[in-house]
Amino acid sequence: MAKKATPKSRARATAAPDDTAALLARIATALERLSPSGPPAPDFAAADAFVWRADSGVLAPVPKVNRVDIGLLRGIDRVRDLLFDNTERFARGHSANNALLWGARGMGKSSLVKAVHAQINRERPRKAPALKLVEIHREDIDGLPTLMNLVRGAPYPFIIFCDDLSFDAEDTAYKSLKAVLEGGIEGRPENVVFYATSNRRHLLPRDMMENEKSTAINPGEAVEEKVSLSDRFGLWLGFHKCSQDDYLAMVFGYCKHFGLTGDPEKIRADSLEWATTRGARSGRTAWQYVQDLAGRSGKRIG
Repeated sequence: MAKKATPKSRARATAAPDDTAALLARIATALERLSPSGPPAPDFAAADAFVWRADSGVLAPVPKVNRVDIGLLRGIDRVRDLLFDNTERFARGHSANNALLWGARGMGKSSLVKAVHAQINRERPRKAPALKLVEIHREDIDGLPTLMNLVRGAPYPFIIFCDDLSFDAEDTAYKSLKAVLEGGIEGRPENVVFYATSNRRHLLPRDMMENEKSTAINPGEAVEEKVSLSDRFGLWLGFHKCSQDDYLAMVFGYCKHFGLTGDPEKIRADSLEWATTRGARSGRTAWQYVQDLAGRSGKRIG
């Protein structure tokens, strides 16, 4: 015979679902505390330059950018003007191209990008949104889609900048870059241009391209896929080794800017010897000589 339910047992049965709901709520709250929180939303007003930390998904602000004034970059007048005009049009909301700065080492490719960014912001109207510069490291190229989603729709124009970009054999990250620059269903955000520097015009070593050509069923198509990466950059700016006159102009330009004095003939001879011992004349070599000259003069520059 079934036992007759008492008021006390009926109360326990009624309370059970409520107790279970409360327990589940406490478990859910505990799990939320244990789960890692997502990265904070970027504060684009915090700085004009950022570094993309792909491992944490964070845009780290850079309060002080390591750069030189655009007036100190000598021997690259043509490419300087082309990049400045392209960047200025982009900052105004007009059409602009992705830019590939390629060529000789130490001739100011990355310095020019940073200098143009600073000069554009100095000339921007006071109430206009500042142009933002975001550096992405070569090894983080695969994280470009995530970065693009962060800046898409933000009320600022962005230059995404990758210094010393190149790809080696077995490296497939270039396919991600191709898709981000122009391909994909979403396309490149209207408020973004991509600038890159490289010692290679096609971003890929010649032996890699020759290997693709020799082993492919259709060599032309294999090489075309590799070369087409650089075609995503509408603006190609070539940097070539500088002449002796340009090198000396860089040296004396730095000396004047930083107030370094001395016998001009001695500075000339010493700086040429400095370049000879390093086997190259370039903006980097000129800067290194001037750093040495400043140190011997008891000054600190930079």
